[in-house]
Order: sequence, then C-alpha cells, then structure tokens
Amino acid sequence: MASTSNNNENSPLLHNHEINNSGTPKPAQSNTALPMFKIAAAMYSFSLLGLFASSIGALIPLLSSHYSLSDIHVSLLFLAGPTGYILAAQASSLIHFHLGQRGIAFLGPVFQVAAASLIAIRPKFGWVCFGFAVNGLGTGLLDGSWCAWAGGMEGGNVVSGFLHGGYSVGGAGGPFLVTLMVEKGWAWWSWYWVLVMLSVIDFVVLLSAFSTSTASVYRQNEQSALLTSILQPENHSPTTKLDAKAIFRYPATWLCAAYFLSYVGTETAVSGWVVSFMLRNRNATPYLASLCSSGFWIGMAVGRLVLGFFTERIGVRRAVVLYFLCAIGLEILFAALSFPLSSIILMTMLGSIMGPLFPSGVVVLTRLLPGELHIATVSFVSSLGQVGGAFLPFAIGAVVQSLGIGVFQYAILAQTVLALVVWVVFARVRPRTTALGSVARERDGTRHADSRDD
Repeated sequence: MASTSNNNENSPLLHNHEINNSGTPKPAQSNTALPMFKIAAAMYSFSLLGLFASSIGALIPLLSSHYSLSDIHVSLLFLAGPTGYILAAQASSLIHFHLGQRGIAFLGPVFQVAAASLIAIRPKFGWVCFGFAVNGLGTGLLDGSWCAWAGGMEGGNVVSGFLHGGYSVGGAGGPFLVTLMVEKGWAWWSWYWVLVMLSVIDFVVLLSAFSTSTASVYRQNEQSALLTSILQPENHSPTTKLDAKAIFRYPATWLCAAYFLSYVGTETAVSGWVVSFMLRNRNATPYLASLCSSGFWIGMAVGRLVLGFFTERIGVRRAVVLYFLCAIGLEILFAALSFPLSSIILMTMLGSIMGPLFPSGVVVLTRLLPGELHIATVSFVSSLGQVGGAFLPFAIGAVVQSLGIGVFQYAILAQTVLALVVWVVFARVRPRTTALGSVARERDGTRHADSRDD
C-alpha cells in the first residue's frame, strides 16, 4: 500500500513510486528501518577519507624535510587534492546514471588504492602532487554521493552526523598514527602502504553493501520523478527535464556553495597547519602537536555523532548559528592562551562545536531542492567547498612564508566569522514549489520543516 509521506527529508532518489487510482504517482511508503549495513559501510568509507585528509598536517614537516621544500611549495599539496575532487563532481551524476551507486562503490576505492600506491613509492614531489589529485577523484565520488544519499533520507541530520562522525574518527587517528609510526622508526611513506590496505578493505565493503544499487535502480527512481511531473501538469515547470543546468537555477545551490567555500577552508586550514603551528610557534613536542590535531578531529567525531540529535531537536538553522558563536569564542581563547595543554583542550572543544556544521549544510540543501537533483547539487557544492579547502590553507602557507606561522590563529578566526555571515544568508532561503517529483514532499513536509527550523 502506498501513501504520501509527510517527512520533508524523503527523496525520490531513495524511494520508488506507485500509481494510485487517479493516475497520479504516489511515493511508496518509506521503510522505517534504516539500511544499517549501507550506513556502516559508508561510515567506514568516510573514516578512510578522514585518515587521508588529516594525515596531511602531520606529514607536512616530514615532506618538507624529505624534499627540501619551503612552506609555499609544500602548500601545493592543498591545491592538488581539490583538483581531482572537482573533476569527480562533474562526473558523479553521469556515473550514477550509467553505473549506479555500485559504480561509485567500485571507482572510489580504486582511485584511493592507485593514489596511495603512487605516493608510497616515493616519487618526485610533482608525482606526489599528482597522487593527491588522484585521491581527490576518489574522495569526490565517495563524499558527494554518500552525502547526498544520507542527507536525503529520513533522519537526515542523524545519518549525516554518523557519516561525518566516521570521517572525524578517521581524522582523529591520522595525525596520531603518523607520528607514532615515525617515532617507532618507520619512514613517512610507510603510512601510505597502510592506506593501500585500508582502501582495499573499503573496496570490498562498499561493493558488498551497494551490490544491488545498480544503474537501473537509479534510472527507475529518476523516471518515477519525471512521471510525477508529467501526470501533474499543474505543477509542471521549465525544470521538468533533468539537465546539467537545473541545479544552477536555485539560489540555495549558490548560497550553500558559498557556505562550504568559506567553512571547509577553515576546517582544512586547522587540520593542515595546526601541527606546524604548535611545533614552530608554541614549541610543542611532535607528540603534543599531533595530539592537538587529533584532539580537533576527536572533537569533530563527538560533535557529529552526538550533536546531530540536538540539532534535529532545536532546528538546524538555529543550532548552526549557536555552534558558530561558540566556535568564535573558542578561537579567541586559542589565540590568547599559548600553553600547549590549553591549546589541545581548546582544539578538541573547537572540533566538537564545528562537527555538525558541514552535514547541517547538506541537510538544509536537500530540503530546498528536488530529490532528483541532490546528487548533482551536493557534488557541485562539495567541490566548491574543496576549492575553499585548497585556497585558505595555500594562502596561509604563502603568508607564513613572509609573516610567520603566527598568522594561522588569526586566519582561522576571520574565516569562521565569514562562514557565519554566509550561513545566516543561506539559512533564510525557503523551499519553493517545484516539479520533478518533489511536489508532494514539499507540500507535506515544508511547513513542518520551517516551523521546526525557524
């Protein structure tokens, strides 16, 4: 039996449709049981993404020494990864159409294995940058796809929090494990052989979990959405035909992209430079410096796993403003207190407060756009987030070259304030009536979402 769902987070990408007696398609009754194996597989995949991303900060001093690089030269690594990510974002929808989620589960880990293997053989630094770009391809496919999938299902805040909590767990382990291996006498490139093995496991786990998520399943759900718009001509709009330009007609796409552009830059800058800052500005030992980075990611994990319930309860728009204000206060304290121990504590607290900021953006975006545009839109805004994640850390490296590492603490404070301003603008956007199979979702769920989030 089919009935119209009253949850605003249902997505036509995730649910089949049936035709009622009047000839109007109706969303199938959503299954209250979450796909736990898929969620667990995606969490493992995200934890591996976190290991790849967070280990860069601990590796920067080692790579600088091994290749005799200046700060601005080693900062090129921050530009390489997003290059691959952006390319992946452009191809994500096409891969879904021809290969389904199963294709993402296959290609993403393959790129990770190739990238880690290349870096592990210690090529010239230019090839190391190329390896980071290849890893960016895998990251872009996995990140954008699983973000859109999680953000569009029931309980999007909680499921997105689980996925990004997994990312943060991996992020917490990266700096600590790299430092531990080096202190035990292992060379820095040994870490990438570890990532090769973990990526092979990722390949097996994801293919097992998404083995039935084929291209035909994806196309069937997409066709159901199109059928809705055809049989509801009063709701027909120029965006009925899915095309590459459809996502750009929504202000929410551009505002979310601007938000990710500013926020992801802050997160990546903290992860990328805090170890060097602690070593060179606050004279911390390598162990304490790595704990500062790991503490940030541990806090992110806790925040994303725990605060998702709080965010869901008080409303995502209101909650994120509160998180930003707390983050700004903690960054002011971090700049004022120079003791290594206080720095570790403040970085851990900062990570916990910033934990929900990215998944909350995904959840709000999926509420504002038709479900069949989620994959393309989340991939696009995430890729622009990666541009921010490249520009700010690279800019810090360029400025550090002339002004010193001390600018790091003020740069992240200014960027957090900017991200708050952009969020306030983004959060004011409300859903508009659309075709493309999302009319029922908006009609039944928008009022509930608005009353909860205002």
